[in-house]
Amino acid sequence: MSDPVTSPPACSSRAIVAQLLHHAWPVLIAQLLSMTMMVADTVIAGRYGTEDLAGVAIGSSYYISVVMLLTGTLQAVAPTIAHHIGARRPEAIAPALQQGFWLALLLAMPGVALMLNPGWLLELASVPPAAAAKASDYLAGIALGLPALLLYRTFYAFNNAVGRPRVLMVINAIMMSIHIPLAWSLTNGALGFEALGGMGCGLSTALVNWLACTCGLAYMLLNPAYRPYRLFHAWQRPQRRPLGQLLRLGLPMGVSTFIDISSFTLIALLAARLGTETVAGHRVIANFTSMIYMLPLSLSIATMVLVGQSAGAQDWRRAQRTARLGMKLGLGFALLVGALLWLLQAPLVRFSSTDPAVQAVALALIVWLLPYQAFDALQTVAAHALRGFKVTLLPMAVHTFCFWGIGLAGGYWLSFHAPWRVDAPSVAGFWQGCVLATLVASFVFGAMLRGVAKRRVREAAAA
Repeated sequence: MSDPVTSPPACSSRAIVAQLLHHAWPVLIAQLLSMTMMVADTVIAGRYGTEDLAGVAIGSSYYISVVMLLTGTLQAVAPTIAHHIGARRPEAIAPALQQGFWLALLLAMPGVALMLNPGWLLELASVPPAAAAKASDYLAGIALGLPALLLYRTFYAFNNAVGRPRVLMVINAIMMSIHIPLAWSLTNGALGFEALGGMGCGLSTALVNWLACTCGLAYMLLNPAYRPYRLFHAWQRPQRRPLGQLLRLGLPMGVSTFIDISSFTLIALLAARLGTETVAGHRVIANFTSMIYMLPLSLSIATMVLVGQSAGAQDWRRAQRTARLGMKLGLGFALLVGALLWLLQAPLVRFSSTDPAVQAVALALIVWLLPYQAFDALQTVAAHALRGFKVTLLPMAVHTFCFWGIGLAGGYWLSFHAPWRVDAPSVAGFWQGCVLATLVASFVFGAMLRGVAKRRVREAAAA
């Protein structure tokens, strides 16, 4: 892909769609590779022992929640640099990236502290002592790589902003190819390693995070395409104002991501009283959701970057068109994947579980998964497009109201206290709440997006 700083922007709808797809597919593969590593941890720990599996499952849920908050905050680097690219300010890119690296190191300190001290939350959640000990060991191992992960995610956001996401796909492929055999060896004590159990999965993740960080640093130093940016020239100390700007932009993004992720975690906890088969059936459908979500998420990141570049160039009509086309693409892909899932629902559910009771729960929930995916694709792309406009605070409030208010609180009422469910509680109520939450979020974010874009167009015309 040519350098966005020097290439003239293409304005036709076909050209914008091509740019969105060109940017999205490497991000999609990179995200799927990351998810594959987490699935591999579950399989490796499960084959080692039940307590280790429980520890990895609990620890990884805790880890993901913390990491999504921190990496979501660092995502502010992407629209910041995208605006500089659109405005043709290449001299501002290096200082912005350097402050992003400083922010990553600052966020690593509370992040590592949370990883090393999970006891309060495990006790609050009444996790059995044996599983809590395994989860703590897993988190202690993975905490060693948290600073590297945050530095790499800053590099990740930077490469998305400059339109070079393919290297992310390559680095994630290297990470996965090393992590799976290394995690198996550390967990089981192969190749001369001491058997560490579930902690081996966490330690392997930490090591490959440092590898990814090293690969990213080498790529920036050796790739001639980055020489005009002079990324490491005149290295700056932490600057209060730029760091404050990144935090004001990024913290609402991190909180929104945390709310999105934690809502499904909390549903599993709230639905636990319905029985293990119900929770397992919900987990099967939630896994489908996580995999499908990678597609609109990759389109959302591409939309955010291209909207940010257009906004930096003050080409508001192009930014408006990019956001609209991104939402249409996201909805189209969601409907296509949903149709395939509907056709293949029986074999996919049977592959996920051999328990007939779990299969029955999962098959009953698929009908709610389809509209959820469609509305979730719309709201995800719209929210990321707003980030491209550097609008993040109000979307955070909307996410909180929709996902925790309508989705969780409303879903709890629909599952346990609705008149037709008092005598027969059902986890379907949570999914109905999620559908309603994403429906409201898609309408609100769509209206906000139209309002922001039209206002910027009017302001440009008046100027």
